[in-house]
Amino acid sequence: MEGMTGRGDPSPGTLGGLLAARRRMHFVGRAAELDLFESALEATEPDFRLLFVHGPGGVGKSALLDEYSSLAGDAGARVVRLDGRQVAGPDSVLEAVPGMLHPPDGEAADTLHAGTRLVLLLDAYELMTHLDEWVRDRFLPRLPAATITVVASRQPPRPEWRANAAWSGLLRVVSLRNLEPDDARVYLQRRGIAEHRHVAALALSHGHPLTLSLVVDVMVRDPDVELAAVPADVVANLLRRLVTGVPTPAHRRALEVSAVARTTTESLLRAAGVEAEDPHDLFDWLASLSVMELAPQGVSPHDVVRDLLDGDLRWRDPEGYREVFRAVRAHAMREVRRTTGRPQQAAIADLKFLFRNLRSVLSPVAWDDWGEHYPDRAVAADRTDIVRLVESAEGGRSAACAAHWFDRQPGGFHVIRRTGGSLRGVVAVLDLTAASPEERDADPGTAAAWRFVEGTAPARVGEVVTQCRFTVDAETYQGPSPTLNAVPIVTMQRQLSTPHLAWDLVTLADPDHWDEYFAAADLPRAVGADFVVGGRRFGLFAHDFRRVPLEAVTVRWTERALADDALLLPPAAAPSEPLVLSHGDFEAAVRQAMKDLHRPELLKRNPLLRTRLVTARGATGGGAAGLAELVHAAAASLDGDPRTDGLRRALEVTYLRTYRTQESAAAILGLPFSTYRRHLRQGLQRVVTWLWERELGTAWTEVDTTWPGD
Repeated sequence: MEGMTGRGDPSPGTLGGLLAARRRMHFVGRAAELDLFESALEATEPDFRLLFVHGPGGVGKSALLDEYSSLAGDAGARVVRLDGRQVAGPDSVLEAVPGMLHPPDGEAADTLHAGTRLVLLLDAYELMTHLDEWVRDRFLPRLPAATITVVASRQPPRPEWRANAAWSGLLRVVSLRNLEPDDARVYLQRRGIAEHRHVAALALSHGHPLTLSLVVDVMVRDPDVELAAVPADVVANLLRRLVTGVPTPAHRRALEVSAVARTTTESLLRAAGVEAEDPHDLFDWLASLSVMELAPQGVSPHDVVRDLLDGDLRWRDPEGYREVFRAVRAHAMREVRRTTGRPQQAAIADLKFLFRNLRSVLSPVAWDDWGEHYPDRAVAADRTDIVRLVESAEGGRSAACAAHWFDRQPGGFHVIRRTGGSLRGVVAVLDLTAASPEERDADPGTAAAWRFVEGTAPARVGEVVTQCRFTVDAETYQGPSPTLNAVPIVTMQRQLSTPHLAWDLVTLADPDHWDEYFAAADLPRAVGADFVVGGRRFGLFAHDFRRVPLEAVTVRWTERALADDALLLPPAAAPSEPLVLSHGDFEAAVRQAMKDLHRPELLKRNPLLRTRLVTARGATGGGAAGLAELVHAAAASLDGDPRTDGLRRALEVTYLRTYRTQESAAAILGLPFSTYRRHLRQGLQRVVTWLWERELGTAWTEVDTTWPGD
C-alpha cells in the first residue's frame, strides 16, 4: 500500500493527506452505515463478517470506504484496501495480505499481532465478478476469524452468497441510497453555499453525492448560475457548465488534459501549453475538484465522469480536443524516449491509454488493469515453465520451437509473473538477423517471417529484423489479459533499443480476428505469410520502420484516429429517440453484446443501448451495465429445464464467465465440437428471442437483473 499509513490514510504532509483531510471534512450523512460498521469494530464477536455495500456510480461508496478506513485505523485495526480496477486475478489479492491467510492445512496465520483486527476493504467489486466464487469460497474463509470485510460494488451480491448456509448468517447487505435532504443541506453549508440556494441544489441533485458535488462546483465558479435551466441529463450538463465556467482558458486546458491522459501531473500540464498560469496552481486546482481522484502519479477524473468529460470536450471544440490529444501524445512520447526500464514501460502505457476510446484504433485490451502489470525479462530458471506454458496453449511442436529460441536468444523472452514468481504469461521478441538460416528454418514461424521479408524488402547489411514470435497468457491465451497488455510495451521497448531496425513482425493465432486492428496500427497483414503449427493457423503482421520510423508511426496513429473517429461529432448526431433496429441488425447486436460482456469499453458502443430494450429501463437500469444485466437475465431464462441445460452451459462457458474461443469452450465442456456448436447456436437464438420479445413489448415484464453466478 504505497503512500499509505498503517491506518490506510494518505501520508501526512503530502498533497494526498491534505486532500483527504478536506474530503473528510466534507463527508456528511451515512449515520446508519457508520454505526453498523463501528458496532462490528467494537464487538468481540461481530454480528457479521462481511458488509456488502452496493449502489450506482457516484452514490458515495468510495467515500464511505474512506470513512471506514479511518475508523478502523483509529480502532487499531490493520487496514488493507484493494480497488477492483487494479485487480487482475487472485494473485493481485493475495499479494496484498501476505502472511495473513491461514494455510489450507488449518495452521494459524501469524502475521497479525494478537488482538489486532484485520479490516479488508474491496472497492469497485463489480470489476471483480470473475473472482466472485474464488473470493467467497476460497479466499475469505482463510482470513483470520475476526476479520471484517467490506465490499463496495455497483451490483448487489450474487444469489450464491445468500444461498450459502455458512455465509447467510455472516453477511449484511446495505443498498446505499442518495443522501437524505438534511445531510445534503449540511454538505451545502460546509461548502459555503448560501441557504437560499439549497432548495434549487437539492431539487437538481436529489441528494446524489457526485451530482451534488458537481452542483456545488458549478455554483462556486458561477454564483449567478440558474440551476432551474439545467436539463434532465444532470451530470452531463453540469460537467458542461463546469467546463464553460472555469476561471481561465488555462484552467479549461487543464481539464481537457485530465480527460485525455491516464493521469495528469504538473509536468504534463506544462507540456500541454498552460504557461499563462502556474502549473503548480493549476494542478492544485484540478486536485480540489470533486470529480477528481488521487492517482499514484497524479490526478484523474472519477470513472463516472471521465468519458462524459472527454466526450463533451470532443464535440464542444473538436479542433481544440485534437490539439490537446496531440500535446498529450507528444509528452508521452518524450517520456518514452527519455526513460528506460520500468519508467519507460509506464510511459508506453500512458501513450497507449490515449487511444482507448477511439474507434479506429480500439483493440482487445484489458483496460481495467491497464498499466498495473509490467513484463520482466525472463531468467534461465523460467525456461521449463515457459515451454510448459506454450505447450499447454499451442501444443508440443510450438513448445519445441519456444525451447529452441530460448536456448539461443533468452534475452528476447519476457514474462508476467504472479505472486511468488510463477508465470502468468510470456512474450518473446526475437532478432531474426542474429540467427543462422538453419536456426530460422527450424521454426515454421520464423521461417515464414524471413521468407516474407526477403520477398518484400530484404534487410540490408547492418539492418535488423525482429519478430514477436510467442504471446501466451495462462488464462486467456491471446485474449484480453495482462500478458496481451504487455505486448506493445515489450515490442516498443525493443523498437526503441534496436539501432537500424528494418522490419518488426508480430505473430498471432486466428489472424483474421486481428486484421482490422493491426491495419489501423500500421502493421498490416503479411500477405501469403500465414503458417500452421500443431494444426493451428498463425498470421504475421509487419511494419517496415525504414519507411515509417517509430515517431512518425505514433503521429500517424494519432492523425488517423482523430480524423476517422465518429465520436468527434456534435450531439445532434446522436438522436434522442430510441433506435429502431431490424430483426437482423438486432440479432447481430445481441451476438456482439455477448462477446463484449466483459469489455465495458466495447459494450457501451453497442447499438442496443439506444433501443427501447434498454432505454425503457430508465437511467438506473440502462447503459452498458443494464444491457449486460439483460443479457444475463435472458441466459438465466434457460435455467430449470433439463432440456436446455446444455444450451445454458454452452453460453456460460463461452460468454458469461469470460469470452473464450469455441474450440477451448468445447474442450472445457468435454463435448464433440459439432454438439457444442449446436448447443451454442440454439442457446444464442433463445437469448435473441427473449430480448426481441421485450424490445417489441410483446413479453415485457420486470426481470430480476441480479447476475446469475458464474
